[in-house]
Amino acid sequence: MKQEQWLYTISPKKSLIHLNFREIWRYRDLLFLFVKRDVITLYKQTVLGPLWYFIQPLFTSIIFTLIFNDIADIKVGNGMPAFLFNLAGITSWNYFSECIKGTSDTFKKNQNIFGKVYFPRVIMPMSTIVSNLIKLGIQLLVFIAFYIYFVFFTDKGSACSPQISLLFLPVLIVLMGFLGLGLGMIISSMTTKYRDLTFLVGFGVQLLMYASAVMYPMELIEQKVANGSIPKFAGIFIEYNPMATIIELFRYMTLGTGTFNISEFIYTGVICIVVFFIGLIVFNKTEKTFIDTI
Repeated sequence: MKQEQWLYTISPKKSLIHLNFREIWRYRDLLFLFVKRDVITLYKQTVLGPLWYFIQPLFTSIIFTLIFNDIADIKVGNGMPAFLFNLAGITSWNYFSECIKGTSDTFKKNQNIFGKVYFPRVIMPMSTIVSNLIKLGIQLLVFIAFYIYFVFFTDKGSACSPQISLLFLPVLIVLMGFLGLGLGMIISSMTTKYRDLTFLVGFGVQLLMYASAVMYPMELIEQKVANGSIPKFAGIFIEYNPMATIIELFRYMTLGTGTFNISEFIYTGVICIVVFFIGLIVFNKTEKTFIDTI
């Protein structure tokens, strides 16, 4: 009797670090389909639709400017509009936060699809990262529009000047994607056993925002630590928080405020890549048995 020849054989991954680019490329149409779903259906039954991409960063920047700069009197530098300073921080922060929140419930949100159809599971969190790139692109256009307004049509943006390091912006965005994807895959894997982590994600991301220099310059933290206004361990946590470094670098590249330190850039890159690979290991390990525990 002639032995049957199978086109594909589906079996558990043997290695913990497994990212089959050839297989992902074969399922690229599915990846684009998930990206389209994330972008279109999210606001399909809303009144304002994609306008929320513009409204959220603008209103958040206005509130931050009123509370932190006008009321709390946080200085962002002479000739630097506080609104533009906050908009730069929020624009970069939003991409990371949306990535981590979008990937943190991958297994739970897609358990019905995972239980019926085979495809590389990592495509699902990857689609979230790609779809958020579209949102980031829209918000960057908003940031550029306000940058042009403040620099060329007012006298408030005299200190704003893009730096040559702006060429590294795509690398910075990739690092944010790696960090958000890695943390999201870790959290998603843990929520298959501990459901209450789902409720803590939004709260935890909100707290992390305040420790990521979104609404204040890093030099302010250094001053507060030096004069004893905040504990030294808090200053160390913020200083070595990769997202705080990324946001500070984003502001330096686009506005010229803050500092660009190549050692900090390398440190942030290493941390983001390590977190990504840890997330991939945990994700691949959980993928084999999650359907029995979810």
